[in-house]
Amino acid sequence: MAKYHLRLAHLYGDLLNTYSDVGNIIALRYYAKQMDADISVKVISIDNQFNPNDFDLALFGGGQDYEQLVVSRDLPNKKAGIDKFINDNKPMLAICGGYQLLGHYYIGANGEKIPGLGILDHYTLSQDNNRFIGNITIKNPETGQEYHGFENHNGRTFIGKGEKPLGMVVKGHGNNGEDHTEGAIYKSTYCSYFHGPILTRNGEIAKTLLLRALKNKYPDVDFSQQEALKIKPTF
Repeated sequence: MAKYHLRLAHLYGDLLNTYSDVGNIIALRYYAKQMDADISVKVISIDNQFNPNDFDLALFGGGQDYEQLVVSRDLPNKKAGIDKFINDNKPMLAICGGYQLLGHYYIGANGEKIPGLGILDHYTLSQDNNRFIGNITIKNPETGQEYHGFENHNGRTFIGKGEKPLGMVVKGHGNNGEDHTEGAIYKSTYCSYFHGPILTRNGEIAKTLLLRALKNKYPDVDFSQQEALKIKPTF
């Protein structure tokens, strides 16, 4: 029986699950088990209340423009809770559409301006008759860790105040094809355009999210053994 238990909120998991969010949950559970922890998951969907105190981790996935538009109309009801969750330094992983919706706005493929939460200071423009598609490699400038993924997005995201890139592009397009950044980190919120899903190829990110959740929930526990966990490459 696991010593530690974590609760994960899967935001709009019944709607925004185009990019294999379930694979990220499986990866989190896989690495959590190695840390003597288990994870329970609850989908928070349209009209559901999101109480940030009920959860230790959150996953905010991506979908098509139609689903994102539906979600954008419900998001104001959850803004206070998501804002508190993020600014309480609780770990969140936001992929593609979830990444875009945490920012100020994004422009859909048909030119419609869709408002986001504005909790993170980025915005997303669209491209005409083009998508960024293909394998991508980035390197985090602070940790030196290299991350591998697959991108497929029309959006061009520009990160802002308080945000750091998840990595600098070694190969591929990244956030916008111009400034060589990919993804964003704000406190313990990790954003990316990596599909695949991201955590099956980049266990170090899963480890980082899990350690933050464990330390937040169990502040008096020594997690040095979990910190020493070696992550084998999967790319």
